[in-house]
Amino acid sequence: MNPVSLRLINQQLVSPQFSNPADLVSYMCAIQAQEYRLMRWAVEMRTSKPSSNAFEDAFNKGKIIRVHLLRGTWQLISAGDYYWMMDLFSSKATGIIEGWMHSNNVSIPSDERDRIADILAFVLSQKRSATKEDFARELLDRGIEMTDQRLSYHIRYGELSGLLCSGDLLPMKASYSLVSQKLPPKTIIDREEALSMLASRYFLSRGAATLEDFVWWTGLNIRDCRRAVSIVSSELHTQTYKGREYYISDRCRTKANWKDSVLLLPSYDEYLLSYKSRDLVLEPRFRHLAHNNSGNFSPIVSFGGMICANWTPFSGEVSIAPFVESERVPDCTPAVDRYKSFLLK
Repeated sequence: MNPVSLRLINQQLVSPQFSNPADLVSYMCAIQAQEYRLMRWAVEMRTSKPSSNAFEDAFNKGKIIRVHLLRGTWQLISAGDYYWMMDLFSSKATGIIEGWMHSNNVSIPSDERDRIADILAFVLSQKRSATKEDFARELLDRGIEMTDQRLSYHIRYGELSGLLCSGDLLPMKASYSLVSQKLPPKTIIDREEALSMLASRYFLSRGAATLEDFVWWTGLNIRDCRRAVSIVSSELHTQTYKGREYYISDRCRTKANWKDSVLLLPSYDEYLLSYKSRDLVLEPRFRHLAHNNSGNFSPIVSFGGMICANWTPFSGEVSIAPFVESERVPDCTPAVDRYKSFLLK
């Protein structure tokens, strides 16, 4: 078993199987979307024909939704997964958000939450998609002064209560829509089925991975994660590699040309964020160049699955900064050209 090759292949980073971005997001179950401008590339680089316009179309039509869920952070999920994932994660995510509020000495009573939620809903009843600035203007018009931080918490409450979801895709900032207007009516599945789908898709798209990786990625408690793995145990097998036990889906692909792959990975990419232990692909001496202790992740370059450099996605000309100048870094021209082509399509 080579866990690096399995991850590259089954994360759709080499020989991608999908052309439709919404299908890719559904396959991955959730994709980190912390960096608003690069979440498009995080999805489209995993498709056979990367296209910025294809992502925008799927996003604006509500086929792909951006919302706070796993670990209380921004995620992309498919519309078909919205309700069961909200049921599974919203309580945990709300607790995380409230922990951040407590650390910032912010307290929002329930009557204020209800009153502001009604105002946010009113704004969105007047327009299909609205920004935080639109909400702030309506509040001021009603004589309500509120800090940007406090309004952000109200928006998070709106998301996690099932009132708000992502609106239209804008160049630089998030917008919001009403769930009731953007998504079809709710379908209900029980918690056991939700845990089953979560584990099945995680180990299919992220295998090989450990139980600790799964616990980290979901942000759920270990009891729920063990239960999820138990439910789908018939479709998983385990292998030990360098002293760690890895779960692998029986449906994982194992063959593709990966050894010479060069990938421009966005910041916060699932190739790193999907796992608690990252030393398989990132040497500890380079860790600080890929992410810091505060949870900030940088754009990185992968060569044959190993992280070897940083890159600059937002400069006029994409540049590559190898971690160690004397070590071999491949020709990144084809990968850069693929990224530039994506921006134009």
